[in-house]
Amino acid sequence: MSPIESNLQHVRADMDAAIAGLPLARRKAVTLVAVSKTRSAADVRAAYAAGQRAFGENYVQEGVVKINALDDLREDGIEWHFIGPLQSNKARLVAENFDWMHGVDRIRIAESLARHRSGAPLNACVQVNVSGEASKSGVAPDDVLQLAQQMASMPPIRLRGLMTIIENTRDASVQRAQFHRMRVLFEGLLTAGLNVDTLSMGMSQDYRVAIEEGSNMVRIGSAIFGERA
Repeated sequence: MSPIESNLQHVRADMDAAIAGLPLARRKAVTLVAVSKTRSAADVRAAYAAGQRAFGENYVQEGVVKINALDDLREDGIEWHFIGPLQSNKARLVAENFDWMHGVDRIRIAESLARHRSGAPLNACVQVNVSGEASKSGVAPDDVLQLAQQMASMPPIRLRGLMTIIENTRDASVQRAQFHRMRVLFEGLLTAGLNVDTLSMGMSQDYRVAIEEGSNMVRIGSAIFGERA
């Protein structure tokens, strides 16, 4: 068994344990996005062979190179997610090549993605700066509903929900508080009548807490592929 396959098995078992620990009414399927930035196409192929289907990239050009190199896996269900902030001049590449966009943080980006998208709608999440850090991308919590409503009216975009990258801390109480606030924001979209189904939050160091607080999509890189050089 390869290290990547072994790591995937461990992460999946850990996710299952976190889900099993929830009250029965709150248990749900959680999608695992393997964050493959800086990793080779061969590493992605190894994870795919181990049953992984969703992969996340943070750098547009690097991601497109891998998408093209692994084009033979398209018909077999590989799914590509772009994660994080995006410059307007790269929106076309994301719209033409990716299945998901996790980092819409302003209406101009959503408009650019919609303008360049053809075929199936682009799944998209509003990125929220829930920690309020100046170094983080994302809309302020108070602006989430407005941007979500604007995106929901764009046919080439399919608004799926919310995404966040919380404060980089191992303090579980801080993690839990920020994840909980995201869940409240997500529930607010449902209350407003928006058809959303995705709360994308949780990474290698905090995905168990994220699942406990309502995440149904986690984005994990180093716990699968190992630490980046």
